[in-house]
Amino acid sequence: MSQDPPLNPGDEAEPGVPGSGEDTCPDCNGSGKLGGADCKTCGGTGKVTQGIGGG
Repeated sequence: MSQDPPLNPGDEAEPGVPGSGEDTCPDCNGSGKLGGADCKTCGGTGKVTQGIGGG
């Protein structure tokens, strides 16, 4: 099964999952680029899905 949209390496959860939210990629600082190429952490989007909240 393929995910739609596919997860990037920096994502902690699928978009829209309760307890998650969109955040700026920590590696490229939201630019989507690292060293002139697409950031591998966010897949070039500049955003990652992070777990939020606390327990």
